[in-house]
Amino acid sequence: MAEKKRHWFWNSLLIVTLIVCLFSFVVHYKNWTRVKNDNFEILSGVYHQKIPFSEMNSVSMEERLPKMERINGFSVSTTEKGVFKDSITNSTVYVFVDDLRQSKIKLQYKDSLHLFLNFSDSIQTQEQLNFFIDKIKE
Repeated sequence: MAEKKRHWFWNSLLIVTLIVCLFSFVVHYKNWTRVKNDNFEILSGVYHQKIPFSEMNSVSMEERLPKMERINGFSVSTTEKGVFKDSITNSTVYVFVDDLRQSKIKLQYKDSLHLFLNFSDSIQTQEQLNFFIDKIKE
C-alpha cells in the first residue's frame, strides 16, 4: 500500500504557526524594561508604555490591585497584563504584573494615569521601586 504524501503547504503552515506561538509566548513571558536618557519604557508583548521621568508624580508599593474593569489584556495563573479602567476614578490603568502574589509598584504619572508593575523576582521589583523614588526626588 502506498503512503499518502503531505503537501508542502500544510507542513510550512504548521511550522510557521509553531514559530508564531513560540514568539508570542517569549514576548509576553516577562516585562521587558529599558531606561533611556529621560524616560522609562516597559514592553510586554503588544503592551508598551513610555513614561518620561519629568511626568512621574508619585510611586508606592501596593499589596493588591484595586477593582478594575478590563478594557483589553489577559491573565494567566499569576500574571496580569493589559489596559484597565479604574471603577472608582474612571481613569486608565496599565498593568504589567508578572506575579499577583507579590507586592506591586504603583506609579502615577501625567497627573491621572496609573501603572502597576512587578517582576517575578521581588528583589528586581524593589530595585525598580528605589530607582523610581530616586528619579522622582530629582
